[in-house]
Amino acid sequence: MGKVISSHAVSVDGYITGREPGPGRGLGTGTMLFDWYFDGDTPSRVFDGFRQSEPSARVFDALAGRIGAVVAGRNTYEDSDRFGGGSPHPTARLFVLSHRPAPEITERQTLITTGVADAIAAAREAAGDKDVALMGGGVLAEGLAAGLVDEVILHQVPVLLGEGRPFFRELPEHVRLRLVDAVPAPGVTHLHYAVER
Repeated sequence: MGKVISSHAVSVDGYITGREPGPGRGLGTGTMLFDWYFDGDTPSRVFDGFRQSEPSARVFDALAGRIGAVVAGRNTYEDSDRFGGGSPHPTARLFVLSHRPAPEITERQTLITTGVADAIAAAREAAGDKDVALMGGGVLAEGLAAGLVDEVILHQVPVLLGEGRPFFRELPEHVRLRLVDAVPAPGVTHLHYAVER
């Protein structure tokens, strides 16, 4: 069985979007959080069109190759224009965690309304031996609070956005992390943490 991980681009002050994110506006004023996807000479082996610096491509492709399913929160799903009816990952099935009905869900997506544990369980089944990736601050907070997250990977972009959607939400208790790896790259530092239990 694979791990449950969260791998997210985040500003130094902890935001995963800029001001005014939403459908048709994506990350709002925070689009620079993803500049490192396209600012290099090394093409991704997993995502068509991504050209990163060599260190970023190495980190990104290693992570992307591990993913078998994705659990995204409703805000992430809507902000990303519902991933065009597919998934944020070219081969991984998408599970959308929401407490509201979502009639726009396609046959390539699964809506889970019964909580993060059920969403992760369904994603684990779909992922087989691969990992489950969590997308969105709310999903990560719920997964951490339930003790279901194994790794937190931050692609920290050197910008202070000052406003937007925060990645880290309130937790019922401290969560200790152990640094596994830190990879500096042009425009981003990749920080890989294991969740200590």
